[in-house]
Amino acid sequence: MEMTKPMQPPLDAYSQIVAGVAAELTGKVASLRVPRQGSGRAGESLGSAVVYTSDGFLLTNAHVVGSAQSGTASFGDGTSAPFTTVGADPLSDLAVLRAAGPTPPPAKLGEADELVVGQLVVAVGNPLGLAGSVTAGVVSALGRSLPTRSGSAARLVEDVIQTDAALNPGNSGGALADSQARVVGINTAVAGVGLGLAVPVNATSRRIISALMQHGRVRRAYLGLVSAPAPLPVQQRERWSRSSGLRVVEVVPGGPAAHAGLRAGDLLLTAGGQPVEKAQDLQRLMFAEAIGRPLAITVFRNGALVDVIAEPAELVAA
Repeated sequence: MEMTKPMQPPLDAYSQIVAGVAAELTGKVASLRVPRQGSGRAGESLGSAVVYTSDGFLLTNAHVVGSAQSGTASFGDGTSAPFTTVGADPLSDLAVLRAAGPTPPPAKLGEADELVVGQLVVAVGNPLGLAGSVTAGVVSALGRSLPTRSGSAARLVEDVIQTDAALNPGNSGGALADSQARVVGINTAVAGVGLGLAVPVNATSRRIISALMQHGRVRRAYLGLVSAPAPLPVQQRERWSRSSGLRVVEVVPGGPAAHAGLRAGDLLLTAGGQPVEKAQDLQRLMFAEAIGRPLAITVFRNGALVDVIAEPAELVAA
């Protein structure tokens, strides 16, 4: 009796996951054509965008749309629609667009804060009007910071995802997804050979996206200080059950921090009752609701704890 060999699956498990993510997301990532003026001649920039809602909102990078107020979004099924820019926030490199025609169903969002180094991720873009570009890799690093600037205002995009999934400029604004095809990041930059970055989809970015959808811009608070992580003295480590705080490196003259009496050399321990160990901890507090409201700050100065009250001002980008 002849034994039949069991059929081998056409794809191994890794390939099945990547193919499944590609099948789920490729149609939900648009190719963008954005008119751009510069150097005395007209042109256009290209990028990608992810369908965010069922009524035509798209997510992309602020640097993809620049100052353009409109453009065209094309999808893998051959359809296209004009879009308008609802709001762009260069300080997070996120932008929200609104398509004026039918769009595919929205992508499912994940949670970047649950990622771990080594986890499989898939980058899906729609560069240069092609039907879709899919690359796979792993999360190379977490907690990276991406410097951004808008006018005179500067900021760090917090908790940027670093991946070795191959990216090209046309992938900017596309999706970085986990193995279940949930979007955990918006691909934002090609930092070098074998290195890609993505703005995380987490509680902070959701607040930014919501503000852009509702108001077309993001209002941020401003303290006027430069800080860097620094170790706590041994006694304070035991008291606060942690090993680091934020050392004030510079205080901007005339700013809210200066008016509150903060000084260079102070070691920030808490702000608004929340522990601060890195710059992102302070940034998370600096949204619209903090503007003009008293903010209690505890610092360690000359061997003693000092409490001050600061009133953050509004950060003006221009």
